[in-house]
Amino acid sequence: MSLSDHAERNRAAWTGFAPEYAANAERAWSSEFNWGVWHVPEAELRALPDVSGSDVVELGCGTGYVSAWLARLGARPVGVDVTPAQLETARAMQVHFGLEFPLVEASAEDVPLADGSFDLAISEYGASIWADPYRWIPEAARLLRPGGELVFLVNGTLSILCMQDEEIPPTDELRRPYFGMHRFDWEDDGSVEFHLGYGDWIRLLRANGFELLDLIEIQAPPGSDPHRYGGLPTPEWARRWPSEEIWRARRVA
Repeated sequence: MSLSDHAERNRAAWTGFAPEYAANAERAWSSEFNWGVWHVPEAELRALPDVSGSDVVELGCGTGYVSAWLARLGARPVGVDVTPAQLETARAMQVHFGLEFPLVEASAEDVPLADGSFDLAISEYGASIWADPYRWIPEAARLLRPGGELVFLVNGTLSILCMQDEEIPPTDELRRPYFGMHRFDWEDDGSVEFHLGYGDWIRLLRANGFELLDLIEIQAPPGSDPHRYGGLPTPEWARRWPSEEIWRARRVA
C-alpha cells in the first residue's frame, strides 16, 4: 500500500490516538446513530437517505461504529481505514457485538475496491478531514453508482477560521484567512487536516460529477456538555455559530 506523506503522518498519529478510541468503542457501538461531537441524532437531522438494502462504503471508519449503525439499519457496509490499530478495535467490536462486515486497510485516497460498487459513501470525521479532498472526493465518485449519495461531516468553516491553534477553542474573532484554505499541519501530534471554503467544496463536488443536495449546519443542543477535545468549540460557541457541517451530494455523472 503506497501512502501520501500526509496519510503516513496521520496513520502514525492515529496509532497513538487508538487506545483512547478503543476505550470508548463499546459505548459508540452501543449508541443510536448520532452525528459529531454534540451527538445530534440522525432521526433529527435526516442527513441520510434510506439505507436499507444499500451497499455503503465508510471512508475513514476508525473503530467502525458508523458502519455498525448502518448495518443495524439494514445496509451492507464496508469500512475503510488507513490505521491498523483502529481496524483491530473494529474487529474486536464485531466479535463482541456479533455484527460482521468487511474492513479494508487502505487510504480513502486510494481504495482497492471496484468502480461503481456502492449506493452511499459516508465519512464522519474520517476521510472528510484527514484525507486530501482533491484525492478522496474523486475516489468517492469512482466508488459510487450513478445516483449514489455522498454524505460527510466536517468541522464548521467558521470554527476553523476562529481557531487560534489546535488546543485552544475558537473565539468570536476571525483568526485565519478564508481564501486559500486547504492543508493544516498540526505541530503537537504531527497530524494533517484538510478544510476547504464553501466555494471550493462546491466546485470540487461539481467537477467530480456531484450535485449538491444539502448542507446541514449543526447547532449544539441546549444543555450540551463540553467535549474532551480542547481545540473544538465550547457548547456556548456552538449555540451561536455552526461548529459542524454535514454535506450531502448525489453522483449524477
